[in-house]
Amino acid sequence: MDRRTYTFVVASAAFLFFYLSLRAVVAPPQPEQAPLAEQAAEVAEATDDNAAATAPVAPTSEEVLGGGDAETEEEGIQSTKGATKWFTIGSMDPADKHNLLITFRNQGGAIERIEITTRNEEGRFAYRRVDTRSGYLGYFAGRANAQIDGVTVNVVGPGTPAALAVATSGEKGIEVGDVIVAIGETPISSVDDIQESLVTTKPGDTVTVEVVRNGQTAKTLLFEAKLTEHPLDLIRLADYGGEDEIPGNLSRLSCLVTLAQVGRKEIPIGERSLQTLADPETQMWTASQQTGDDGSETIRFETTIGSKALQPIGGEAVRMTRSFTLNPQSYVVDMDVEVVNLGETAQNLALRLEGPNGITPEGWWYSNKISPNFSGAAARDVVYRTTADGHSLVSGMTLLKEARNDPKDPNYAIFASDSGEAGRDLNYIGVDAQYFAVAFMPPEEKTSLGAYDRASATIVADESDVEKHKERAINVSYFLNGKTIEVPPGQAFGQSLRMYAGPKEPELLEQYGIGDFVYYGWFSFFSSLLSGLLHILQSIVGNYAVAIVLLTVIVRGCMFPLSRNAAVNAQRMQELAPEMKKIAEKYKDDMEGRLKAQQALQKRVGFNPLAGCLPMFLQLPIFMGLYRALSVDIDLRQKPLWSPNGWASNLAAPDQFMYWGDWMPEFIAGRGTGWLGPYLNILPIFVVVLFITQQKLFMPPATDEQTAMTQKVMTIMTLFMGLFFFRVPAGLCIYFIASSMWGIGERLLVKKTLPKGKHFDLDADGEVIDAVATKKSGNGKKTLTEKLLDQVNQKTPEAPVAPPSKRKRPPNKKKR
Repeated sequence: MDRRTYTFVVASAAFLFFYLSLRAVVAPPQPEQAPLAEQAAEVAEATDDNAAATAPVAPTSEEVLGGGDAETEEEGIQSTKGATKWFTIGSMDPADKHNLLITFRNQGGAIERIEITTRNEEGRFAYRRVDTRSGYLGYFAGRANAQIDGVTVNVVGPGTPAALAVATSGEKGIEVGDVIVAIGETPISSVDDIQESLVTTKPGDTVTVEVVRNGQTAKTLLFEAKLTEHPLDLIRLADYGGEDEIPGNLSRLSCLVTLAQVGRKEIPIGERSLQTLADPETQMWTASQQTGDDGSETIRFETTIGSKALQPIGGEAVRMTRSFTLNPQSYVVDMDVEVVNLGETAQNLALRLEGPNGITPEGWWYSNKISPNFSGAAARDVVYRTTADGHSLVSGMTLLKEARNDPKDPNYAIFASDSGEAGRDLNYIGVDAQYFAVAFMPPEEKTSLGAYDRASATIVADESDVEKHKERAINVSYFLNGKTIEVPPGQAFGQSLRMYAGPKEPELLEQYGIGDFVYYGWFSFFSSLLSGLLHILQSIVGNYAVAIVLLTVIVRGCMFPLSRNAAVNAQRMQELAPEMKKIAEKYKDDMEGRLKAQQALQKRVGFNPLAGCLPMFLQLPIFMGLYRALSVDIDLRQKPLWSPNGWASNLAAPDQFMYWGDWMPEFIAGRGTGWLGPYLNILPIFVVVLFITQQKLFMPPATDEQTAMTQKVMTIMTLFMGLFFFRVPAGLCIYFIASSMWGIGERLLVKKTLPKGKHFDLDADGEVIDAVATKKSGNGKKTLTEKLLDQVNQKTPEAPVAPPSKRKRPPNKKKR
């Protein structure tokens, strides 16, 4: 081999070795060719950041689950790219004894969904959705698959029907990454198809779910899943709100966190993040989960905001860490946030923590929350307590009005850094719904959050898209800006708080110092009294509808003496009617003279026309107290008349006999926009029929045209009252029905107990007198009662009139 050939071979070998070495360092290794189904999942992930597989849920020990491209300080950027993944803590399995099932998303590092999974003594959900009666398969955070017709499963909650489903080939549980292609006979190509395929099902039904599972070889599995009732989704995205959601509300994660201040740069007014940072909902976090020996579950998120994102505003890289911990049999989530200064100099930093949103607005088109403000309440309101303001409510309607008046600054300030110490002493803040609430509270053994310089309420909606008459269902939330803290290099600062997410049970709320969330209003004494009595009766008879009837009998029975006096008063009024008519004819053109003559007649015979109104005035606080007890007391929610899944299955809502929203006009059956609502309710019709029957049976015959016109107006008003009461709770209708039937029977009984003979008679001069009051006793002497009445009703003696001959003439004045 000559020198030239030798040199070429050596040089070629050296170049080849250098190339392979460089390629191994610079270029990543190429993966092996995956099967077709696996390629489809990869293409779907590349085309849709939200379509990605997740790691196993609820690990038994600490496990890093990843979360996309975790940003490093060297990269110096803010990570918003990578695979979106979902995680859960809590469970729907009764054996786990969890009250909540919480779904998180690493893109945003925050809460996407909270379901209440508490079980009652019968093993059923203690709090379920009341707006649907179909079966429930589970929440999948599904996304349409890009390669095949189907929906990719991104999360499967423990204990859900999907997790417990069994395949015909023996596999147990639908898994993350599976593609649902059919449910029963219905093909699935979108997320809405899943819900539509279950519309005709009922809890307890078994359905077949066909899925395509990715792996070394794609295969089709047929699962048999037994459906359950819908657990109450206390927090949910607006996209999953169903018919109760309104256009304009936004789907946004709850409890997001970001930097409120870096150096001297703060988040601008009306914005949600610093100008150089992305929306907090797009920030990618890595996640890890841990299960404690006591059954508690913790999820921990971590992310880094690099120097390139913070240098334009005078900052350096930071690392943020947050965690959520849930204990069994608890509605409280412990939350911790920590920020580490990765820079080389000290930094002034502050955090912004957004509140929950997407709280269930169930029944917003018929329910009426009680507000301490004259402006009223919406289906969701922001409530808080500070030392300066006490317990306060900011209505969703007020927040929407603020946003429409000033779209550039839609936030409603609760307090700011210059509000004073008492104004910033925050005890709690939350979003309040009809029967449920989600609130931030201080850590255990503390009474004040104390670490925040600013708090504002806001809407989570596009105000321009919210339709008229649907404003009550506006989505609301709030945010807190932490105090600015100087953090040395390599040091950290943090904030800790707790979040209550559960029912508004008075005893439970009092344990956490948020008992003011339950508000009865002006008639709170009667509401509390009647509510307590109602619970006692229910514990005896086992049914709230029967308990309401018994409560009505007890109340009306106690008021029987007053009702009898009212009936006697009505009888006396009927006897006086001819004399009143004579006076009206005598003073036809003299209104003042007529009133004086009528009052003189009533005074002479001892008749008080207001005596018959006394039972009505006494019934008013009782009626309002019971109405507010039914509207506020969560124990009456989802309690049925007799069948849990049939007609009138929720005494705290209209009876909903028949759905007519699909064929009745919008102005009648629209949710919020219609007079009557989307359901035909028959209990209010029974109430109106009984009211009119009472009027016809016991209203005295009209003695003149004016009385006849008054009676016609009362009948028309009763019909209109039926329209106003068409959407009142079924439990209140049962009270009206029982009270009316009692009233009819009472009047028939009272007729037999009324005094015999006439109440009025004529004296020697032909004047009408009270025959009962002047009636003597058997021995010719007046009784003590009659003597007292004579003393009270005795007339003032008139001065005697002297004859004309003895009258003194006025002295004549001398003329000057």
